[in-house]
Amino acid sequence: MLRMVVVSLMLLSIPVTAETRAVDIYSQAQLLHMIRNHTYLQRIKADKCQIVQDIEAHADVLKEPVYQYLWGEMLNYGVCVKADPAHGMQLLRNAAEQGSAEAMVRIAQYYSEGKFLIQDKQRAVQYVYSAAANGDLPAQMMLVELFGEGYGSPRDYLMAYHWLYNQTFNDSATQKRASELLAKLATKMPASQVEQARKTTIHR
Repeated sequence: MLRMVVVSLMLLSIPVTAETRAVDIYSQAQLLHMIRNHTYLQRIKADKCQIVQDIEAHADVLKEPVYQYLWGEMLNYGVCVKADPAHGMQLLRNAAEQGSAEAMVRIAQYYSEGKFLIQDKQRAVQYVYSAAANGDLPAQMMLVELFGEGYGSPRDYLMAYHWLYNQTFNDSATQKRASELLAKLATKMPASQVEQARKTTIHR
């Protein structure tokens, strides 16, 4: 009850002027769509930063993973707020701990690129593996790419290949990229293991 009161008070404090159109808080589905299409920060800017306090409340008070992701990224890049990557990355970690595949992949990307964090591709593998195991396509793509570059453990190659090989793709470009990543990983695996990984079900 206290959390809802706090959120309500924060919402009431958002200024609305005649020059700005009212913007409703994004639904979970809308926000996930924006995250997966990499348009979330552009949308915040397009909405003229009207719901910053609302987003903060959903992230810091209600602790909703999808909003922790959004608020964390706003802090990382200083969108509508003063940049604070230390707080932003902690929010992403909090979301990942709650099972957000999007947050796991984002943190893995930062470790892989060495942005905001010391570059550590082995740690990137650790972050992305759980999301890949749960069926997240971007996570599976990234995991196979990292394995193909020689990171991670060879004992995990079979399952990573199996997950991505048996995925369903919404567009030909992603499917083509997945095929390229799988071909590269296959060069690091015995032919018999690749054959096993291509089966619809495998027993280890």
